[in-house]
Amino acid sequence: MNDFTTLFLLALALATGVEYWLSRRQATHVATHRDAVPMAFQHQITLEAHRKAADYTIDKSRLGDIDRALGVAVLLLFTLGGGIAAIRSAWEGMGWSPLVTGIGLILSTLLILQLIELPIAIYQTFVIEERHGFNRNTPLQFAKDLAMQTLLSLALGAPLLALILWVMDSAGTYWWLWAWAILMAFSILMSWAYPTLIAPLFNKFTPLPDLSLRQRIEALLERCGFHSKGIFVMDGSRRSGHGNAYFTGIGDSKRIVFFDTLVDSLGHDELEAVLAHELGHFKRRHVIKMLATSSAVTLAGFALLGWISQQYWFYAGLGVPGRSHATALLLFMLVAPVFTVFLKPIMAYIQRRYEFEADDFAASHTNAGHLINALVKLYRENASTLTPDPLYAAFHYSHPPAAIRIDHLNAKCSFT
Repeated sequence: MNDFTTLFLLALALATGVEYWLSRRQATHVATHRDAVPMAFQHQITLEAHRKAADYTIDKSRLGDIDRALGVAVLLLFTLGGGIAAIRSAWEGMGWSPLVTGIGLILSTLLILQLIELPIAIYQTFVIEERHGFNRNTPLQFAKDLAMQTLLSLALGAPLLALILWVMDSAGTYWWLWAWAILMAFSILMSWAYPTLIAPLFNKFTPLPDLSLRQRIEALLERCGFHSKGIFVMDGSRRSGHGNAYFTGIGDSKRIVFFDTLVDSLGHDELEAVLAHELGHFKRRHVIKMLATSSAVTLAGFALLGWISQQYWFYAGLGVPGRSHATALLLFMLVAPVFTVFLKPIMAYIQRRYEFEADDFAASHTNAGHLINALVKLYRENASTLTPDPLYAAFHYSHPPAAIRIDHLNAKCSFT
């Protein structure tokens, strides 16, 4: 066992231990407050709905613990257990070129990992979501989605992977800079293509049929100086009872999407307020800021990979003899989350700050009370817990906890 093996095992134990401890805190905290609706929500959330949210949160937490334990076991099996070494040996035995061998190694490993995770996804959809009244998926639709996602990942991912591996092998010392540029260009291309080319493969998007609502939204867009290619309703109810709304696309492919479940559950005032919140993300340049942050982190990751791929101890410490760029890339993808787990609370904090800014924007362009009503309905209908553990929320929540967010908006109501 070399020093890096020891470091890896210590980091894995620390990351897993912290995640499990936070998960248990969350489940215990939610269970403790299960039988009392917080005072701020007592007139809008029934005790039955509050208990449903608590039970849903606890069920997801327990499944998350199982998924985490499975992930640790699989990671150890594929690294120190010799799994990746065996898969690489099998591909090398076929006598193909290093590039084809590298592509085969990475894609087959990722496919095996997806198959291992499949029972968790099935249980999540057809047991937990079904138990709490959210699942509207069918086994056939689930299988079709899985097949489509796999084929699409291969069609898009294999050429990208081939190009990156070719650059790693042929672009010299600073290959990592070229690889980063390729990945960023691909990400931007996918952001542009997703709304019109990819998303319609999975869902049906229809122009917002309610004329009065559409006119109201168009007036809001004009006031905010936002231009899009349309306002669409997505048939999210085909698979789930959860509701949502989002912006997607860049440049001339920007569009606004409402889940049909959201349109059915919110009034016009509330939908306008939700849209104003989403517009706040655009006007405050949160998407650009997050893209810049992601680009910087990715660049640092590629630079580190450029150095670490030349170090024998990196491979030996993870149970893989010999060096290759494909092996380095695969190992790095698998173990990087172990060493970056404590970046989660930093990113979550930034995202929560952006949510407050978007709420402030919405309150300045619509009635803050309408946004409060919309959020409370979403908390209730999505069975979002109103009483998360503060430490768990600080570590994982990309949105402010319900009580804190509503207090913030109530202050805006008082101010106005």
